[in-house]
Amino acid sequence: MAYEIEWSEVAEKELSKLPKQISSRIVKKVDSIKENPFHFLEHYEGEKVYKLRIGDYRALVDVNFKDKVLKVQVVGDRGIIYKRFKKYLDSGRTI
Repeated sequence: MAYEIEWSEVAEKELSKLPKQISSRIVKKVDSIKENPFHFLEHYEGEKVYKLRIGDYRALVDVNFKDKVLKVQVVGDRGIIYKRFKKYLDSGRTI
């Protein structure tokens, strides 16, 4: 059974700020991992999320194993994505 994809408001907002070519590449990559997500996802040390590499960009994904849902929490350039995720968690949001 394939996983369902959900996008957080933060991830959608960040996608809208990226150039169209890059945001569509990210969306296509996320959609392509539905059938076998753990072939592409790596566990992000110290957090309960997984990271997905998309060229110079990263998506941090929360996995709900019970309901088979992949929720994209944050998307961004690999140089700042982890700082942005920390800020996301510090704002009181939970995964």
